[in-house]
Amino acid sequence: MKKTLLLLLFITFHSYAQVGIGIINPQADLHIGGTTSTIRIESLNHTNQPVLNDGIKLAPAYVTANGDITISPSGYVVGGPAGSVAPLNFLLSYKNFIPDGAEGSRTVINNGLGITVVNGLVYTLPFTSPQSALIEVKYGITVALSATDFNTANVPLTDPPTYGTNFTGFSSRTFRLYFCIDLNNDGLSAAELSKRYGVKGQSYASGNQGSLGYAYMNSQGYANIPAGNHSLKFFGEVEDGVNKYTSVSFGSAQDYLKLRIYN
Repeated sequence: MKKTLLLLLFITFHSYAQVGIGIINPQADLHIGGTTSTIRIESLNHTNQPVLNDGIKLAPAYVTANGDITISPSGYVVGGPAGSVAPLNFLLSYKNFIPDGAEGSRTVINNGLGITVVNGLVYTLPFTSPQSALIEVKYGITVALSATDFNTANVPLTDPPTYGTNFTGFSSRTFRLYFCIDLNNDGLSAAELSKRYGVKGQSYASGNQGSLGYAYMNSQGYANIPAGNHSLKFFGEVEDGVNKYTSVSFGSAQDYLKLRIYN
């Protein structure tokens, strides 16, 4: 009788103890130690889940309301119509991705006298995709305009700007943003340069003196890419009258960029 009681106490104690694998002092209900430890769930492998786990691309895992691990998210329909849940691989988020500071840390594009349209590279952001994927790019960029060259004042921009020159007259200035995708990060080919994603444009016009301040632009674009190292290249474009001068500073204050990669 005494041995039976001791055995029951032993079983009860260990049924509530923390379990460690490869570790003496577990810190959780299940604690797997070791710098190269792995977990394998055979019910989720390619053999048992050939549709959602093709054995080539990584299959994202989800957690249900009950805490179960699955690769079949709620609402997912195999071969379903557009709008079915698409597995999300990862999200890259860059706050203020165009650096601020002295004027030289931003990109200034000047449209001089005798010119109507000028464009230039604003910023390059490299990224890596582990597999062929659909990418979604969302961005927001602040813009400042001046009737004289922003580069001549090597001081930080403030809100509102404390330097720059107001426009006179009612002539409209138009500025646009877009990005191209440099596949394999080896320089934009003519074909890559011709594909403009997330195009957004605004215009500015005022009477005599006008005002100085920031414009804000946001947009998004989608594209299919192969696995590898790539980069997003953001371009700015400035358009005005042939006898007008326009200086535009892209990335003047707070900016953001979010990159989603779907399999």
